[in-house]
Amino acid sequence: MSTNPTGGGHDNDVVRNSSLYREFQAERDEILRHKWIESEKAGHDIGFERALTDWIVRHRSKWRRSRQMLLAQMATSA
Repeated sequence: MSTNPTGGGHDNDVVRNSSLYREFQAERDEILRHKWIESEKAGHDIGFERALTDWIVRHRSKWRRSRQMLLAQMATSA
């Protein structure tokens, strides 16, 4: 059994199936989407750090509220 989260095995499955990991992945996907959009606007790759900082300042709180509402609706309808 692997204890390395990137090494595969049962422990890796537990990590990937955790709600915390799913939330991390969803947030990361949004940041990467923001990076692509802002890089297109700028005409060059703005880099992950700049995209991350900009997304946190401009979009994170609204995205989290929206995400929590969506997850609550999904839980209610399940």
